[in-house]
Amino acid sequence: MPEPPRTGSRTLSEPDSKALLSAHGVPIAPERVVAGVDDAVAAATELGFPVVVKLAGDAIAHKTERGLVRLGVADESAARIAATELLAAATPEDGEVALLVAPMLRGQRELIAGLADDPQFGTTVMVGVGGVLAEAVADVSLRLVPISRIDAEEMIDDLATQALLGPFRGEPAIDRDALADVLLALSTAAEADPTIVSADLNPLIVVDGRPIAVDALVEVER
Repeated sequence: MPEPPRTGSRTLSEPDSKALLSAHGVPIAPERVVAGVDDAVAAATELGFPVVVKLAGDAIAHKTERGLVRLGVADESAARIAATELLAAATPEDGEVALLVAPMLRGQRELIAGLADDPQFGTTVMVGVGGVLAEAVADVSLRLVPISRIDAEEMIDDLATQALLGPFRGEPAIDRDALADVLLALSTAAEADPTIVSADLNPLIVVDGRPIAVDALVEVER
């Protein structure tokens, strides 16, 4: 769960967070950001059903808690209903909002990764088990920025839940090189943009062995 923005910082919208991290190599699911209902339906049709529809904006961080996410939207009619309901749920405090439409990715495993600012040591990169197991298992690994590929590989090896990284419920083993690339991309982003306070990729859904970020929040200094 992302922490509330600290004094002197702000949280970017989900689309802006993804754009920032994607520019440094973080794999992001294809998506469309649109303003209205008709455009949302068109985007969903273009991407292919089922899709996810979310309400996005700079002031919207906790979408799930507010019911601002629609999963498994199966057809044009459902997309129209979802988009209409989400826009109607926006409040004046949300400011300018948009609709984010993305494919509904499915995978048996979810990971988390991100950046955090340690007051004593500086910026760290994190990877761990995500999804419903995240709080129960609390299996994470950290390194200080910048990290090397060897560091990234060791972070993955440090995770206690190694069984989740191998072949799992008919799915192939997680591509460790691809996961290391995600961690290296986060480290690169932190080095390139010192205004980044934190970044949260939750979840990274493992699709055909490769991790893909389906949600992202970045906190930056004002």
